Amino acid sequence: MNKIIVLGLGKVGTLVGVLLSKSFQVTGYDIQEPHYDFELPFEVKKADISDVDTIHGILDTADAVVSALPYYLNRHVAEIAHRKGVHYFDLTEDVSTTQHIQSLGETAVGVLAPQCGLAPGFIGIIGGDLAQQFDEIRDIELRVGALPRYPNGQMAYSFTWSPTGVLNEYLNDAEAIHNGQRKMVPSLQGFEHMNIEGQEYEAFTTSGGLGTMCATYEGKVDTLNYKTIRYPGHGKLMRFLLYELVMKNDLEELEKILTRAKPPVSDDLVHVYAVVEGEIDGQMRRKEFFKTYFPKEIAGHTWRSISWTTAASLAAVVEMVAKGTLPQKGFIKQEEIDLNTFLATQNGSLFNNP
Repeated sequence: MNKIIVLGLGKVGTLVGVLLSKSFQVTGYDIQEPHYDFELPFEVKKADISDVDTIHGILDTADAVVSALPYYLNRHVAEIAHRKGVHYFDLTEDVSTTQHIQSLGETAVGVLAPQCGLAPGFIGIIGGDLAQQFDEIRDIELRVGALPRYPNGQMAYSFTWSPTGVLNEYLNDAEAIHNGQRKMVPSLQGFEHMNIEGQEYEAFTTSGGLGTMCATYEGKVDTLNYKTIRYPGHGKLMRFLLYELVMKNDLEELEKILTRAKPPVSDDLVHVYAVVEGEIDGQMRRKEFFKTYFPKEIAGHTWRSISWTTAASLAAVVEMVAKGTLPQKGFIKQEEIDLNTFLATQNGSLFNNP
C-alpha cells in the first residue's frame, strides 16, 4: 500500500494527510482550498467530493482511501472503494452507515475499516484490551469527553469538531447492553456525575461511541455502555434546545446558532476513561484506563487535542494494515485491534505522551 487518497481537508482530514505523508504518497481532495496558512506536505487538489462520478475517478489509481467527510457522504465512498478493491478507512460515528459498510465486508477484497477515530475508535481498542484480560466480563463502561480546557457560560462547551457530528450523536438512539440484553436507548439520557482530579463533570448517553462492540459482546456481558463527558449543565441545555424549542426539526439553523455562539478554542482537552469489571482466576476484579490528552505540536504546528487524537488513531490503523499486522481484507472491528501493536506504530505512539 503506497498511494492514499484523503477526502475532506478540514482540521482532522488535513492532519491525517500530514501524518500519513511521512510514510505514504498522499493526495488530498476537497471542494475548497485548505484554510491553513502553511504549506502542506502532500498534494492537494480541488474537487466536488460529494459527486459520485468524481469519487470514481479519484479512486481509480488509489491503494487506499480515507474519508474525513460528513457521515452522510461515507456510504457512497465505501461502496465505490468496495467495488474497486481499495482499502477504506473513515471516522464515522453513524451507526446505520457502519452497519451498511459491515454488510459489504462479506464480499470485500480490500479492508473496510470505519470508525477509526477517537470514539468510536481508540476507546473501543482500549475497551477490548481491558476486556481480554478477564476470564468472565460483567461490565464494560466507556467514557470520552472532548472539551474546552477553560469553559465559560452555561453551556460550557466549544465546537472544536463538526457540529453536524455532535448533533447526530445527541439525537440518534444509542446501542447498549443492559441486564444482559442488547437494546437501543435514547441519547441525552442516563446522566451520571464524574469527578476527574477535582473537577466535576457529567456524562450521558450518546450514539455511535461503541461502534460494533454490542454485537461483539452480546451474550458475554451484563452491562456495556458509552457516555460522553461534559461539564455540568450542558446536557440539560442541549435537551432544551433540541426538544423543548424543537430545534431538532431545523438542524441547519441550530448548527449556525451553535457555531456562532460557541466557536472552536485552541486550548482544549480530551478525557478518555474505560473501566471493565469481571472475574480473573475466580476473583472479582476491576481494571481501568484513564488519560487526559492536550494540544500537541506535530510537524511544526500545534494541533487541538480532539484533532490529533482523532487523526492519529486513524493513521495508526492505516499503518497496521500497511504493515500486515491487521487483516488485508474484510471488515475490521476496532475492539479486535491489539492495543500494544497500535501504540507501537509511528502514529499510535503519539498517545504514549499526552
